[in-house]
Amino acid sequence: MKPRIAVLMGGRSLERDVSIKSGKRIERALRERDYPVAALDVDETLVPTLYSERPDLVYIALHGKDGEDGTIQELLEILGIPYTGPGPLPSIIGFNKVLSKELLVANGIPTPAYFSVSSSTIEDMGAATALPRLWEKLGGPVVVKPAAQGSALGVTIVRSLDALSAAILTALGYDDRAIIESFVAGREVAVSVIGNVGPQALPAVEVVPESGFYDFDARYSPGKTKYFVPARLGDEVADEVSRLALQVHRLFRCKELSRVDMIVDESGTANVLELNISPGMTETSLLPIAAEAAGMPFGDLVERLVELALA
Repeated sequence: MKPRIAVLMGGRSLERDVSIKSGKRIERALRERDYPVAALDVDETLVPTLYSERPDLVYIALHGKDGEDGTIQELLEILGIPYTGPGPLPSIIGFNKVLSKELLVANGIPTPAYFSVSSSTIEDMGAATALPRLWEKLGGPVVVKPAAQGSALGVTIVRSLDALSAAILTALGYDDRAIIESFVAGREVAVSVIGNVGPQALPAVEVVPESGFYDFDARYSPGKTKYFVPARLGDEVADEVSRLALQVHRLFRCKELSRVDMIVDESGTANVLELNISPGMTETSLLPIAAEAAGMPFGDLVERLVELALA
């Protein structure tokens, strides 16, 4: 008899709608393969519901706060229920862009230069007057984003010092700390990794939004982005982005899956931007696109992740 699976989706994060799309797609794939499934929209009844449903496995289809930051992973560890995806440590570090950047830098992994500022430094320490110095150090243009948020929410590309303060305030509306990093022009690529022992890097996916950058709208609105898979990279660069993705996957102690987002500049140098431990599973999400290109249809991908979690 196949294991009973609880698919967790929704919740109260700003990525709730995307999570529900991921979760329902996963639920359909599991039902088509005759898995008994309980689809749960996460709320204050979650723990008693899990006690009642008694699943053999939880499939985490949550995105953003509480789903990717170690919160749900820690809870499931307490309850003793196996679950898909990385554990608390990579989730906590991966979701916090400051911790992630520091870990990348400490291990010599190329990543854009950056600074971070908190709301308290702006409000209580007069840090706004230091922004010209910050701009001078990074060189401009810069990318400003919340330190702990997903799906490019609150992200701004800033091309002049005059616009920097407003962009930081926008980012601080999503989190109490903002990242300001050097803007790197180039190809945006994502490399997904699957597996525990001997993890496999899937083909790199290159994203080309019809306008602007790969923001929330470009990610989840069909037709707003073109996808090239494998990415339009030479063999040497393609090998390098795969190597980097595997290195990051292992460095963060991920298990089963991860997605590493990068920028490949005009010289062919890859810069790691961030790690995703609960990648989207919608029709426009990059992990399923990469898996399909590797000969793994969506149903096979979902079942493979279930098998890895149960192993």
